[in-house]
Amino acid sequence: MEYSITSLARLAGVSTRTLRWYDAMGLLKPSCTGENGYRRYGAAEVDRLQDILFYRALGLPLARIREILDDPSFDRLTALRGHLSALESERERINGLIRSVETTIAAIERKVSMDDELKFEALKRSAVDWNEQQFGREARKKYGDAEVDSAHKAVMGLTKEQYAEWKRLGDEIRSRLETAVKAKSDADSAEAREIVSLHRRWLSFSGFEYDETRHRGLAAIYTSDERFAAYYDRNVPGCAALLASAIERWAGQC
Repeated sequence: MEYSITSLARLAGVSTRTLRWYDAMGLLKPSCTGENGYRRYGAAEVDRLQDILFYRALGLPLARIREILDDPSFDRLTALRGHLSALESERERINGLIRSVETTIAAIERKVSMDDELKFEALKRSAVDWNEQQFGREARKKYGDAEVDSAHKAVMGLTKEQYAEWKRLGDEIRSRLETAVKAKSDADSAEAREIVSLHRRWLSFSGFEYDETRHRGLAAIYTSDERFAAYYDRNVPGCAALLASAIERWAGQC
């Protein structure tokens, strides 16, 4: 079946402006463009758009999605199975949050107090499940099951105060990276050193026994793995690269 840009936008739930932008950046070209300038899309373009939207849902930047889809080794079935696994994990995470909210609502309606630790149990579980979903396979391959399981156990054992500080540090690191990138700060700056110090503290909450070699190993992952890069670059591109360079420069010195 062939689609006009308007009918494809309606089918996919995106705007025609989005499809024009995808065309301009070489991410999704129409199968043909008529003399009147009207774009037409066929089955291959529909499949590619579906893949684009799957990767966008996982938070990947458009430029990275184009690299993945244009890679000659790209296998759509393998990619779809990966998407399914990620979505199933996300469903479990959301279900945990839903149960926590339902329990909280029920406690309020019954006018009974809810244990403070229980309030944060689902949030901690959500964080652990998200980390396992995004990075578990690589982390287990690199560090082993015992170490990854120990890190997850450390997060689940955080008190509400520790959990709040862990989340605050993570948010502060990303915010300061974004500010530093906008200000064109480099890895040698005092701000970069402070960010590395914050990152070291943030790692400690997951039971990370500090070792500067391992810290530098994490830095390499931040730029080599698109999921880490997408996490830090979600608002301002270049944050993951700055963090990696800063860790390489300051690990063991702060």
